[in-house]
Amino acid sequence: MSAPAPPRSGDPVRVVMTKWGDRPHWEFDAVLLGTDEAGDWLGLPAGATMSRPGADYVAPVDQALLVPAEGTETTRGWLATFHAAQGPLHTYVDMTTPPRWDGHTLRAVDLDLDVIRGNDGRVWVDDEDEFAQHRVELGYPDEVVALALSTAERILAAVEGRRAPFDGSALAWLSHVERLSG
Repeated sequence: MSAPAPPRSGDPVRVVMTKWGDRPHWEFDAVLLGTDEAGDWLGLPAGATMSRPGADYVAPVDQALLVPAEGTETTRGWLATFHAAQGPLHTYVDMTTPPRWDGHTLRAVDLDLDVIRGNDGRVWVDDEDEFAQHRVELGYPDEVVALALSTAERILAAVEGRRAPFDGSALAWLSHVERLSG
């Protein structure tokens, strides 16, 4: 049996995030905008709904999501979301297991830690308390803990230093999402 065909630009895709132990987390539909040296870019127009058990969230502004380009497992443990102007924040990066395409579904396990750039330019790591709690309660293996911590440190430095892809290059992809919103 052959693997499902990968999505192409313009295709609808499903993003399925779980928590450790295959516990459900956020799920939503997006559109594959395209691919560049940074990875695969997904579009989520304003008004799109993201759902998880017990909660729904309606995107207040257009968002471009970046799935990091193929590389080593230690460089791919994150998913970034860039918000259009007037959004609740500028950049939100989830530390995850390396994201994987399963046909038109993107799958990753959310590992709690997030690197955030607010609209005021302040950058911080969020949910360290949740990570510490889940590390014990959900039994994160040592290699998963090491991946999340080292990735958060590396992404924090990249966001603070405005290094690619956190250098404003997402603006071009956000303009594609704006056209989807039409």
